[in-house]
Amino acid sequence: MAKLNLDKNEADFLDNTITQWQSSGLLDEGKASELRASYEVKGFDWRRLAQYSFWVALVCGVVSIASLIIDDTVIRWLERLYDTPDIVISVICGGLAAFFFYYGRRMENKYPQRVFSNEAIIFLGVLFTASCIAYLGKTFDNGSGHFSILFLISVFVYGFLAYKFNSRLIWAFALISLGSWFGTETGYQTRWSYYFLGMNYPLRFVLFGALLVGFSFMMRGWKKLEYFQLPSYIIGMLYMFISLWLLSIFGNFGSIEDWLRIRQIELFYWGIISALIAVAFTVAGLKYKDEVAREFGITFLLINIYSRYFEYLWDIADKTIFFGILAISFWAIGRKAEKIWNVGFLKKK
Repeated sequence: MAKLNLDKNEADFLDNTITQWQSSGLLDEGKASELRASYEVKGFDWRRLAQYSFWVALVCGVVSIASLIIDDTVIRWLERLYDTPDIVISVICGGLAAFFFYYGRRMENKYPQRVFSNEAIIFLGVLFTASCIAYLGKTFDNGSGHFSILFLISVFVYGFLAYKFNSRLIWAFALISLGSWFGTETGYQTRWSYYFLGMNYPLRFVLFGALLVGFSFMMRGWKKLEYFQLPSYIIGMLYMFISLWLLSIFGNFGSIEDWLRIRQIELFYWGIISALIAVAFTVAGLKYKDEVAREFGITFLLINIYSRYFEYLWDIADKTIFFGILAISFWAIGRKAEKIWNVGFLKKK
């Protein structure tokens, strides 16, 4: 049987676990040795290097194309193509998107081990799909300004492609398009006023993110969509927590002018609400072993604390004292958590 190739932290965890079981009499020495021989520590995380390399390659490719476009020669060439009908550009982009999706699917079937290079090819298909839909919208634009319908079309197109190619990457773009549709549609319905049902944009997206998080839990019992549950959960949390953070800064004000007329201390209750929600998700994550909820809760709790510091105390508080208090408080929390975590072991000792 092939050995498991584990990170050092994972291998250390298994070593400690096997040692604990052996000292408790749950495993004899022979079985413990057999378990330790079933895995090994990998020398270098080539998988992560490959992932980051393809990300950098895509970013560099975009920068390269952007640099090419701003070249004077290319600009003059693009000016000659300015009169090209939008429908022609849409068809060309659609054809390129179909090619990249087909080629990416073929590479997945032929070389399934090339996870990140295949995803990079499909990502190019996603970009050309967006261009295709955008130019298609320009073709049939009647001047109404109702361009949110393009984002809605993107949701269905990306959703279908994600299901067809079983791609979480494309599903993520479907959810991003869904959020874009929600924002632009609520703006269009109110003729681009500051409020929709009394809510500014951050407050709207808190509700939107919460609904998406709730829907992600419903996906667990739906076999056809269960594969996309995790990215839906993460993106829903991103929508919700980023919006909560913005809400804690700007409150439910729709314009910068209105926001500048009040003192920041008058919005403290939004910061308290944001912090309480972060604490609730942190506790729930620890209780139910939900890593996503735990990490989002802790991260945005810290962001909330630092944001309040820069808002209220930056000019009046001594930096050494403030960060010293934070260090002591989080050290105390860590020590308490460590004691709770090891309570079973301490009892045995």
